[in-house]
Amino acid sequence: MDSELARETSLLLGVNDVSPVFEQNAAGRSPFLLTSDHYGRLIPKVLGDLGLPERELVRHIAWDIGIAGVAERLSEMIDAHLVAQRYSRLVIDCNRPPHVASSIPRLSEATTIAGNEGISREDAEIRRREIFDPYHRRIDAVIDQRLHDKRPTLLIALHSFTPVYAGVARPWHIGTLYHRDKTLPPHLLRALRAEGDLVVGDNEPYAVGDETDYTIPVHGEARGLVNTGIEIRQDLIADDSGQQQWAERLARILTEIAMTLGAAPRA
Repeated sequence: MDSELARETSLLLGVNDVSPVFEQNAAGRSPFLLTSDHYGRLIPKVLGDLGLPERELVRHIAWDIGIAGVAERLSEMIDAHLVAQRYSRLVIDCNRPPHVASSIPRLSEATTIAGNEGISREDAEIRRREIFDPYHRRIDAVIDQRLHDKRPTLLIALHSFTPVYAGVARPWHIGTLYHRDKTLPPHLLRALRAEGDLVVGDNEPYAVGDETDYTIPVHGEARGLVNTGIEIRQDLIADDSGQQQWAERLARILTEIAMTLGAAPRA
Protein backbone atom coordinates (compact mmCIF):
# COMPACT_ATOMS: atom_id res chain seq x y z
CA MET A 1 0.00 0.00 0.00
CA ASP A 2 1.56 3.32 -1.03
CA SER A 3 1.63 6.26 1.35
CA GLU A 4 -1.19 8.20 -0.31
CA LEU A 5 -3.55 5.21 -0.26
CA ALA A 6 -2.60 4.56 3.35
CA ARG A 7 -3.54 8.13 4.23
CA GLU A 8 -6.88 7.83 2.43
CA THR A 9 -7.83 4.70 4.39
CA SER A 10 -6.49 6.08 7.68
CA LEU A 11 -8.82 6.64 10.61
CA LEU A 12 -6.75 9.49 12.03
CA LEU A 13 -4.22 11.01 9.65
CA GLY A 14 -5.79 12.16 6.41
CA VAL A 15 -4.27 13.20 3.10
CA ASN A 16 -3.80 16.74 4.41
CA ASP A 17 -1.96 15.60 7.56
CA VAL A 18 1.81 15.27 7.45
CA SER A 19 3.80 12.24 8.52
CA PRO A 20 4.51 12.07 12.24
CA VAL A 21 8.22 11.55 11.56
CA PHE A 22 10.53 14.44 10.77
CA GLU A 23 14.12 13.67 9.83
CA GLN A 24 17.13 15.81 9.16
CA ASN A 25 20.65 14.97 8.04
CA ALA A 26 20.03 11.24 7.69
CA ALA A 27 23.47 10.79 6.14
CA GLY A 28 25.21 12.60 8.98
CA ARG A 29 28.50 11.06 10.09
CA SER A 30 28.35 12.02 13.76
CA PRO A 31 28.28 9.22 16.36
CA PHE A 32 25.41 11.09 18.01
CA LEU A 33 21.86 10.13 17.09
CA LEU A 34 19.44 12.89 18.12
CA THR A 35 15.78 12.36 18.93
CA SER A 36 13.04 14.86 19.80
CA ASP A 37 9.84 13.27 21.09
CA HIS A 38 8.06 16.60 21.70
CA TYR A 39 9.40 18.50 18.68
CA GLY A 40 6.02 19.50 17.23
CA ARG A 41 2.53 20.52 18.29
CA LEU A 42 0.44 19.48 15.30
CA ILE A 43 -2.99 17.95 15.84
CA PRO A 44 -4.61 15.69 13.21
CA LYS A 45 -7.35 17.64 11.47
CA VAL A 46 -10.02 15.13 12.43
CA LEU A 47 -9.37 15.92 16.11
CA GLY A 48 -9.84 19.68 15.69
CA ASP A 49 -8.29 21.54 18.59
CA LEU A 50 -8.94 18.84 21.21
CA GLY A 51 -11.38 21.29 22.79
CA LEU A 52 -8.63 23.74 23.73
CA PRO A 53 -8.08 27.42 22.93
CA GLU A 54 -4.94 28.41 21.04
CA ARG A 55 -3.32 29.85 24.17
CA GLU A 56 -3.20 26.34 25.63
CA LEU A 57 -1.87 24.77 22.44
CA VAL A 58 1.27 26.91 22.47
CA ARG A 59 2.14 26.03 26.08
CA HIS A 60 4.47 23.34 27.35
CA ILE A 61 1.54 20.99 27.80
CA ALA A 62 1.41 20.68 24.00
CA TRP A 63 5.12 20.49 23.09
CA ASP A 64 8.68 21.25 24.20
CA ILE A 65 9.01 24.95 23.46
CA GLY A 66 12.21 25.87 21.64
CA ILE A 67 13.65 22.39 21.28
CA ALA A 68 12.86 22.08 17.56
CA GLY A 69 15.13 25.02 16.73
CA VAL A 70 17.92 23.72 18.94
CA ALA A 71 17.64 20.19 17.55
CA GLU A 72 17.74 21.28 13.91
CA ARG A 73 20.69 23.61 14.43
CA LEU A 74 22.61 21.06 16.49
CA SER A 75 22.00 18.37 13.88
CA GLU A 76 23.62 20.55 11.24
CA MET A 77 26.49 21.76 13.43
CA ILE A 78 27.68 18.31 14.48
CA ASP A 79 26.55 16.46 11.33
CA ALA A 80 24.15 14.26 13.31
CA HIS A 81 21.02 12.42 12.22
CA LEU A 82 17.90 13.86 13.87
CA VAL A 83 14.65 11.88 14.17
CA ALA A 84 11.77 13.95 15.57
CA GLN A 85 8.02 13.68 16.10
CA ARG A 86 5.70 16.35 14.70
CA TYR A 87 2.45 15.81 16.63
CA SER A 88 1.49 17.27 19.97
CA ARG A 89 2.06 15.28 23.13
CA LEU A 90 -1.62 16.00 23.83
CA VAL A 91 -2.59 13.67 20.97
CA ILE A 92 -0.26 10.95 22.25
CA ASP A 93 2.94 11.38 24.21
CA CYS A 94 5.74 9.70 22.30
CA ASN A 95 7.94 9.58 25.40
CA ARG A 96 5.48 7.59 27.51
CA PRO A 97 4.78 3.85 27.43
CA PRO A 98 1.39 3.50 25.71
CA HIS A 99 -0.13 1.66 28.70
CA VAL A 100 0.33 4.51 31.21
CA ALA A 101 -2.38 7.11 31.87
CA SER A 102 -0.18 10.02 30.77
CA SER A 103 0.20 8.52 27.29
CA ILE A 104 -3.00 10.30 26.23
CA PRO A 105 -3.55 12.85 29.00
CA ARG A 106 -7.02 13.77 30.17
CA LEU A 107 -5.49 16.40 32.46
CA SER A 108 -2.16 18.14 31.83
CA GLU A 109 -0.94 20.32 34.68
CA ALA A 110 -4.22 22.07 35.57
CA THR A 111 -5.72 21.93 32.06
CA THR A 112 -8.49 19.49 31.18
CA ILE A 113 -8.02 18.07 27.68
CA ALA A 114 -11.65 17.84 26.60
CA GLY A 115 -10.85 16.03 23.36
CA ASN A 116 -9.22 13.19 25.31
CA GLU A 117 -11.96 12.66 27.86
CA GLY A 118 -13.84 9.42 27.38
CA ILE A 119 -11.51 8.26 24.58
CA SER A 120 -12.23 4.65 23.68
CA ARG A 121 -9.62 1.92 23.74
CA GLU A 122 -10.00 1.63 19.96
CA ASP A 123 -9.36 5.34 19.38
CA ALA A 124 -6.37 5.27 21.71
CA GLU A 125 -4.99 2.32 19.75
CA ILE A 126 -5.43 4.24 16.48
CA ARG A 127 -3.39 7.15 17.85
CA ARG A 128 -0.68 4.75 18.92
CA ARG A 129 -0.69 2.94 15.59
CA GLU A 130 -0.61 6.05 13.39
CA ILE A 131 1.63 8.41 15.38
CA PHE A 132 3.55 6.65 18.16
CA ASP A 133 4.46 3.46 16.28
CA PRO A 134 5.82 5.02 13.05
CA TYR A 135 8.07 7.34 15.04
CA HIS A 136 9.55 4.61 17.18
CA ARG A 137 9.79 2.16 14.29
CA ARG A 138 11.88 4.73 12.47
CA ILE A 139 14.23 5.18 15.41
CA ASP A 140 14.53 1.38 15.62
CA ALA A 141 15.33 1.13 11.92
CA VAL A 142 17.98 3.86 12.12
CA ILE A 143 19.65 2.13 15.07
CA ASP A 144 19.46 -1.25 13.30
CA GLN A 145 21.25 0.18 10.28
CA ARG A 146 23.90 1.92 12.35
CA LEU A 147 24.63 -1.25 14.31
CA HIS A 148 24.74 -3.27 11.09
CA ASP A 149 27.26 -0.78 9.71
CA LYS A 150 29.22 -0.97 12.99
CA ARG A 151 28.89 2.77 13.50
CA PRO A 152 29.40 4.22 16.98
CA THR A 153 25.99 5.37 18.21
CA LEU A 154 25.39 7.64 21.19
CA LEU A 155 21.71 8.41 21.69
CA ILE A 156 20.68 11.87 22.89
CA ALA A 157 17.02 12.61 23.60
CA LEU A 158 16.43 16.37 23.42
CA HIS A 159 13.77 18.08 25.54
CA SER A 160 12.93 21.41 27.17
CA PHE A 161 11.31 22.22 30.51
CA THR A 162 9.31 25.05 32.05
CA PRO A 163 11.01 27.73 34.20
CA VAL A 164 8.27 27.35 36.82
CA TYR A 165 6.29 24.25 37.74
CA ALA A 166 3.42 24.16 40.24
CA GLY A 167 4.42 27.64 41.37
CA VAL A 168 8.03 26.66 42.11
CA ALA A 169 10.88 28.26 40.15
CA ARG A 170 13.39 25.87 38.65
CA PRO A 171 16.97 27.11 38.99
CA TRP A 172 18.61 24.84 36.42
CA HIS A 173 19.55 26.12 32.99
CA ILE A 174 20.06 22.60 31.67
CA GLY A 175 19.93 19.08 32.99
CA THR A 176 21.24 15.71 31.93
CA LEU A 177 18.89 12.75 32.45
CA TYR A 178 19.77 9.10 32.75
CA HIS A 179 18.84 5.81 34.39
CA ARG A 180 20.88 2.62 33.93
CA ASP A 181 23.60 3.85 31.58
CA LYS A 182 26.07 6.20 33.23
CA THR A 183 28.73 6.48 30.53
CA LEU A 184 27.80 9.73 28.84
CA PRO A 185 26.12 11.75 31.65
CA PRO A 186 29.26 12.26 33.80
CA HIS A 187 31.15 13.64 30.79
CA LEU A 188 28.26 15.93 29.95
CA LEU A 189 27.85 17.09 33.55
CA ARG A 190 31.56 17.92 33.87
CA ALA A 191 31.63 19.80 30.59
CA LEU A 192 28.49 21.81 31.32
CA ARG A 193 29.63 22.72 34.84
CA ALA A 194 33.01 23.78 33.49
CA GLU A 195 31.25 26.47 31.45
CA GLY A 196 31.05 28.48 34.67
CA ASP A 197 27.80 30.30 33.97
CA LEU A 198 25.31 27.44 34.25
CA VAL A 199 23.24 25.80 36.95
CA VAL A 200 23.33 22.18 35.79
CA GLY A 201 20.88 19.51 36.89
CA ASP A 202 22.03 15.97 37.61
CA ASN A 203 18.84 14.04 36.83
CA GLU A 204 17.00 17.32 37.31
CA PRO A 205 14.37 18.55 36.68
CA TYR A 206 13.40 14.98 35.82
CA ALA A 207 14.87 11.51 36.16
CA VAL A 208 14.41 8.76 33.58
CA GLY A 209 12.24 5.77 34.51
CA ASP A 210 10.59 2.84 32.78
CA GLU A 211 7.08 4.10 33.57
CA THR A 212 7.73 7.78 32.87
CA ASP A 213 9.87 7.55 29.72
CA TYR A 214 10.06 5.52 26.55
CA THR A 215 12.83 6.67 24.21
CA ILE A 216 15.81 6.23 26.52
CA PRO A 217 14.68 2.95 28.16
CA VAL A 218 13.63 1.32 24.89
CA HIS A 219 16.02 2.71 22.27
CA GLY A 220 18.97 3.49 24.51
CA GLU A 221 19.12 1.09 27.44
CA ALA A 222 17.43 -1.95 25.88
CA ARG A 223 19.64 -1.65 22.80
CA GLY A 224 22.82 -1.25 24.85
CA LEU A 225 23.56 2.23 23.51
CA VAL A 226 25.41 4.94 25.37
CA ASN A 227 22.67 7.50 26.02
CA THR A 228 21.45 10.55 27.87
CA GLY A 229 18.55 12.95 27.90
CA ILE A 230 19.16 16.69 27.72
CA GLU A 231 16.63 19.16 29.13
CA ILE A 232 17.02 22.90 28.44
CA ARG A 233 14.95 25.53 30.24
CA GLN A 234 12.44 26.97 27.82
CA ASP A 235 12.92 30.66 28.53
CA LEU A 236 16.53 30.27 27.35
CA ILE A 237 15.54 28.90 23.93
CA ALA A 238 12.24 30.63 23.26
CA ASP A 239 13.67 32.65 20.34
CA ASP A 240 16.08 32.14 17.47
CA SER A 241 18.98 33.78 19.28
CA GLY A 242 18.69 31.49 22.29
CA GLN A 243 18.30 28.41 20.12
CA GLN A 244 21.40 29.32 18.14
CA GLN A 245 23.47 30.01 21.26
CA TRP A 246 22.51 26.75 22.91
CA ALA A 247 23.04 24.72 19.76
CA GLU A 248 26.52 26.22 19.45
CA ARG A 249 27.33 25.46 23.07
CA LEU A 250 26.11 21.88 22.85
CA ALA A 251 27.87 21.34 19.53
CA ARG A 252 31.19 22.38 21.04
CA ILE A 253 30.70 20.25 24.15
CA LEU A 254 29.46 17.16 22.34
CA THR A 255 32.29 17.32 19.81
CA GLU A 256 34.80 17.34 22.68
CA ILE A 257 33.03 14.45 24.40
CA ALA A 258 33.00 12.35 21.22
CA MET A 259 36.76 12.78 20.96
CA THR A 260 37.22 11.86 24.63
CA LEU A 261 35.18 8.70 24.17
CA GLY A 262 36.99 7.82 20.96
CA ALA A 263 33.75 7.98 19.01
CA ALA A 264 34.50 10.94 16.73
CA PRO A 265 34.15 10.13 12.99
CA ARG A 266 37.36 9.76 11.07
CA ALA A 267 38.25 12.48 8.60
